[in-house]
Amino acid sequence: MGAGVVRVTLDGASRWRRRSGEYGSMAEAMAAAENGDTVTIGPGVFRENVLVDKAVTVRPAEGPGSVRIEPAAGTALTLLASASVQGLELEGQDGSAPAVLVEAGEPELADCRIATRSSVGIEVRGDARPVVRRCTVDNPGGLGVRVALAASASFEDCEVLAAGQAGLVVRAGASARFERCRVHHASGAALVLTGEGTAVDAVDCEFYEINGNGVQAEDRAVGRISGSTVHRVTDNGLALDTEAVLELTDCRVHDIPENGADLRGRSVLRIQGGSLRSFARNGLSVWDPQTRVEAVGCEIRESTGDYPAVWVSDGASVQLTDCRVHDVPDALFVLDRGSAAQAEDCSFTQVRNTAVSVRDGATVRLDRVRMQDAGTGLWFRDHGSGGLLTEVEIADVATGVIVTKGADPVLRRCSVRGSTEAAVYVSAAGRGTFEECWAGNGKGFGFHVIDGCRTVLTRCRAEQNARGGFEFAEPGPVVDGCVSDDAAPAPAAEPVRATTAAAWRDAPAAPARTAVPAARTEAAAEGPPARALIAPLPDCRPAEESLAELDSLIGLETVKQEVRTLIDLISVGRRRQQAGLKAPSLRRHLVFTGSPGTGKTTVARLYGEILASLGVLQRGHLVEVARLDLVGEHIGSTAQRTWEVFQRSLGGVLFIDEAYALAPEDGGRDFGREAIDTLVKLMEDHRDDVVVIVAGYTAEMERFLASNPGVASRFSRTVSFADYSAAELVEITRRQAADQEYELAEATVAALLGHFAVLPKGPSFGNGRTARQVFETMVERHAVRLAQLRDVTTEQLQLLLPEDLPPAAAALAASAATTAAAASPVRG
Repeated sequence: MGAGVVRVTLDGASRWRRRSGEYGSMAEAMAAAENGDTVTIGPGVFRENVLVDKAVTVRPAEGPGSVRIEPAAGTALTLLASASVQGLELEGQDGSAPAVLVEAGEPELADCRIATRSSVGIEVRGDARPVVRRCTVDNPGGLGVRVALAASASFEDCEVLAAGQAGLVVRAGASARFERCRVHHASGAALVLTGEGTAVDAVDCEFYEINGNGVQAEDRAVGRISGSTVHRVTDNGLALDTEAVLELTDCRVHDIPENGADLRGRSVLRIQGGSLRSFARNGLSVWDPQTRVEAVGCEIRESTGDYPAVWVSDGASVQLTDCRVHDVPDALFVLDRGSAAQAEDCSFTQVRNTAVSVRDGATVRLDRVRMQDAGTGLWFRDHGSGGLLTEVEIADVATGVIVTKGADPVLRRCSVRGSTEAAVYVSAAGRGTFEECWAGNGKGFGFHVIDGCRTVLTRCRAEQNARGGFEFAEPGPVVDGCVSDDAAPAPAAEPVRATTAAAWRDAPAAPARTAVPAARTEAAAEGPPARALIAPLPDCRPAEESLAELDSLIGLETVKQEVRTLIDLISVGRRRQQAGLKAPSLRRHLVFTGSPGTGKTTVARLYGEILASLGVLQRGHLVEVARLDLVGEHIGSTAQRTWEVFQRSLGGVLFIDEAYALAPEDGGRDFGREAIDTLVKLMEDHRDDVVVIVAGYTAEMERFLASNPGVASRFSRTVSFADYSAAELVEITRRQAADQEYELAEATVAALLGHFAVLPKGPSFGNGRTARQVFETMVERHAVRLAQLRDVTTEQLQLLLPEDLPPAAAALAASAATTAAAASPVRG
């Protein structure tokens, strides 16, 4: 058959028609053909717009790829009937028209290649019901495939290998089924489904190398995706919005730079099996009221960023059943009133920070959940946050359960094993109800309740905890029938029952709940054994030398007296311990208030050295930080940063400058508050191993102390650093000059005194820094003055004159000299 020839063959119709004919164009052939005919096309390029409006078979004579339809403008192929088109190459160059348009019938398009720069590679609309098999679409100019309106299409073994916009789009009430299809290198979402009534099924598909979301569902569309993979996209793996519903079965979503799945606007995601892994933000990010995720048998793992694996906020909800979450910064983070999470038969393991965090009034329900190898197991952060937890197992964590700031969860038959700090820690007006819970094999306390929190513990057990089973710093907890293996038998009059762990099964009925009147249970009623004194490091200066340096500081008389009082209390307390007496309980953490440049950092360094020389601190080193060192950019990273800084400070002094920046007035959800919460807990867990000093302006530090109910109780002593007087600033300048082998002339001293006396002492006043800056300016002006002289003496190289002062101070000195000269008698 010749090139460029189109043959129409009659496959069994009227005897009145010719059995075959040959034509020079597709248009002529289609005009001659009737339903049931075969249109065979010779090899070549046909630069025409092909319209197939009859139920014919169209195929190339020499196999796929030998015929190319390439019109100058418009649509290359339009299907309006139940035809079969096979093996064609279709090219379009019209950015306002689709390359292939299917508008009616139930046609079949097979083994075709659409390489085009059109608005759409294949568009299906109207009431068409096509089946597309083994076709490829390469359309850098627009969409890959679009199915719209009432159309319904089926695509099998197809590939969209490049698209200037989205790869597959199903919209406006259409339906489509994609089986074993691949979409890659698209500049929009791989699959978009939008509009009420829109329905999509995708089976065994792959979406990758996408510049956008993997799957995007919105505006009440419904999708079902099974056995498919979404990976290597630039945005979210799945994005749902505006009441869309998406069901995933045995799908894999991985290598995602944003969220594995992001849901908003009352959308719903149901997951059965499969996995979400290697995501840089959240694995599941769920927002807004009535937005929800239901996941069964799913695995969420290997986060590459610093965000929680599952994020639930703004009234959304998540339900996890038989799911595994591991290798992530935080496993489940639930916040905002109305937000809720439910997990049943799940495991959260290898969590760098917190397995489950609940805040801002959110709630959780956890049944038979296992948490292991985490920084913190459960953290209920503030008022209204809580939930019901049953048979939760927590193991190998720093802290098992934290309840703070009014949070009030209920835990039943839960256990914490192998915590390095407290198994259960309640502080800062936290509450919590613990029924038949167990804490054991930990390095800290089993149940540690401070700040007089009204925690209720019923029939709880504590076994083999290094620091003790139950520790109540103040009266407040309500205890009923609890036992600990470090407790002596309870006297009959005591309201707290504490028996040995071996007698647990034989314990009599528990008495009615009563508040604990004493500071501790019987497990610690006599107080802890005397703490072994820590020997100072070999290179630690004697306390007398550090105290002498403190005394040598200019001014700061009140500060020196405060520090000496603290040192005396600590020293006498040590002597009482050595004599077998109880030492006074000291709050060594301090608040330094005052303007910058008043020596706060220097005093903090000396305080640490003195405590180390007395054997109170192991090293006495100073770690100075500010907000930037404690607060991370992402959820979960702040607690980690604060913990790392605290670890560096153990054995010494942690000095937090401008600490009020952690509690801004309009902070809202500012991460600084998380740093404060973490810091408060660490200070209690390591109260004998570190001294924390917070510093800043007086008014702002009052706000900081009020930011957390536990903060003020940790910092019971405030040391105020007053601004330096003019005379003290002159003395600071004189010492700096002497250190650098300069001398101040008497007139210079007088000029400096006048200069410092008139400087405004507002919040921006630098105190010692101002004195240093004045001295540095004097040295510079002195050098400029002497550089003009040919010969200078040693005395001139050392002596600083009034003209070497900063211009304002020099002018003041000159004015004073003029006034003095005018007042002197004239000698003749």
